[in-house]
Amino acid sequence: MANSVPLTREDGGARPLAASRSVIEPSRLSVYAALGATTALVPLPWVPDSLVRRVRGAVVHDVAVRHGLSLSRDARDVLAEPSGPDGPRSFLSDAVRFIGRRVARSVTAPVAFVWPARQAPRTYTLGHLFDRYLELSRVERAVRVDVDEARRVRLAIDGALSRAITVVAPPAAEPTAVDDQRDAVTTLIDGLLGVTAGLPSRLVHRLDMAFDELLGHGRR
Repeated sequence: MANSVPLTREDGGARPLAASRSVIEPSRLSVYAALGATTALVPLPWVPDSLVRRVRGAVVHDVAVRHGLSLSRDARDVLAEPSGPDGPRSFLSDAVRFIGRRVARSVTAPVAFVWPARQAPRTYTLGHLFDRYLELSRVERAVRVDVDEARRVRLAIDGALSRAITVVAPPAAEPTAVDDQRDAVTTLIDGLLGVTAGLPSRLVHRLDMAFDELLGHGRR
């Protein structure tokens, strides 16, 4: 008889099944994020949401597999749904959003760029924070993530996107140059460029803090 997959872990739930494995690579998440952005470029109603739902579903499946876990169908749907954990919008709502996007694109190029670009950080955040949850916060012993667990995580992920702006984060420690030979202007320009280059990592740090706080509140 073939060996069946156990439904619970034997480690007491303190760590993921595959804690020793590598977490999903940022470069891999970046590809998913780019794919999520391109789905919004399809000039048809309903199709972009369907495509981004596929991309998001692939992201959470990829992350779960790398932690030795699986997702129930309902759990995948909750995490993958672009409109939120309560399910897809109505056909009328999607049609109105599609018309709004078309009008915006015809009026101004910068606004047209915002529509597809919005999906890139949302897709990246989904993969990054779901991976963080499985790596650091999950205590359930089941090897399958169910719908209730997925909904709790999804709410924390969505909340972290807005909470990251106001969360109090300690300043990042920056290294100092040894025997600095730069003049004042070069030092100033280097500093400004360095701050700009560090924005993504600082934003991710804020997302992590906001997500951890929301998960903690959800357990109370």
